[in-house]
Amino acid sequence: MFKPIKKYLSNLGEVPKRIQHRHHIFWSDTNAERIRNTPMRAQDSMEKWKDVPYWQRKLSNKYNAREFAIKHGCKVADLYWKGSDVQQINFETLPPYYVIRPTVGHSSNLVFVMEYGLNLFNEKRYTAEEIRSILSAEVAKNPDLEFLIEEFLENEDGEHAILDDYKLLCFNGKIASCHAIKRFSPSKGQGNFYDEHWNKMEALHLKYPVVDGQKPPKCWDEIISQAKILSKAYGIFVRLDFYASSKGAVFGEFTPTPGMGRHFSSYGKKLMISYWDTYCKGLV
Repeated sequence: MFKPIKKYLSNLGEVPKRIQHRHHIFWSDTNAERIRNTPMRAQDSMEKWKDVPYWQRKLSNKYNAREFAIKHGCKVADLYWKGSDVQQINFETLPPYYVIRPTVGHSSNLVFVMEYGLNLFNEKRYTAEEIRSILSAEVAKNPDLEFLIEEFLENEDGEHAILDDYKLLCFNGKIASCHAIKRFSPSKGQGNFYDEHWNKMEALHLKYPVVDGQKPPKCWDEIISQAKILSKAYGIFVRLDFYASSKGAVFGEFTPTPGMGRHFSSYGKKLMISYWDTYCKGLV
């Protein structure tokens, strides 16, 4: 009886209100999709990146996000292919391990984490033609959609496996917390919350079960350093996702409206508002 009430209460308050307001501001604009899908390059000046209101929308395109991370000295997964004409993908030239993800999307939808034809995210096998068919159907629905085929990063032990997530809540260069998640699938995992010095914090979010005994990744200092740089460049609240890999900290993506503000704990909401009002006061 108490869990539904707790879940309901977690969706109320100032944090969901602010994040849902941002979502409305960002995406109700008739130019929003054009802005998000404007192709950008790491070499472009910051003036060009910021040439529209709420320019951070460009970074909701995962290819642009890669380029922005590269611009600021962050590592990203190697890119094997990018485009919308998926019939041009030559699967025979790809390594046995690779990742496919859309330039626009959330919750790991349409993500293939491939190991010799097996998608580790759903434990299903796919032929090249089956993947092409699925991707083609999505492009038909949204002509602006592209797909990225990227390196399947090894973990810090040099193994190919679903990587743990490090999700950092950031406010203009300041880090409120990191949710370190041991990932089992796109929707399942367990983890805990830490400050930038890897001191355990009270749970900020209620989505995943809490687990103790986690150790910081070898590249923890690099994750923190890069998160601060990207957050300062982004300028307003954002969640930054990183991975710990055999080549160090690797940037994942920007998430401007995490979970639409839902499922934060009472403690998490208070901490979020404190950081928001201190470091991003008056900003969307």
